Amino acid sequence: MHELPVIQSLFDICMRHAQSNNAHKIVSVTLKIGEASDLQEEWIQHYFEFLCRETIAEDAKLHIERVPLIVRCKACEEEFHVDLHKSRQIACPKCGGNSFGYVSGREYSVESMEII
Repeated sequence: MHELPVIQSLFDICMRHAQSNNAHKIVSVTLKIGEASDLQEEWIQHYFEFLCRETIAEDAKLHIERVPLIVRCKACEEEFHVDLHKSRQIACPKCGGNSFGYVSGREYSVESMEII
C-alpha cells in the first residue's frame, strides 16, 4: 500500500501540469520507475486508475518504464548495472570493491504526458 502516496504525488504533478496547460483530457502518462524501487506495477496501475476516476485523466493509458539500477564503485569509480533478481551481494567487477553510490535505479518520475 506504500505505492498510493507515491502515485498520488505523481498524479498531482500530472494534474497541475494539465491544468496549467488548459488541457481538457490526459490521454497517457509515462512514468519512470527505478528497478531498485519496490513499487509493484500491478499496484501502480490500480492506484493510478483509482485516482483518475471522474477527472480529466479518466481512461488515461499508463506506461511504466523501468530504469536500470546503476551504481558507481567508491573505490575505482567504475559504473555498472546491478541485477537484484540474481543476487543481493554486489561487488565491483573491476576492483572487487563493495561500497557504492547510486547513479540510477531508485527514482520515480513523470517522464511524459499526452494531453489534449
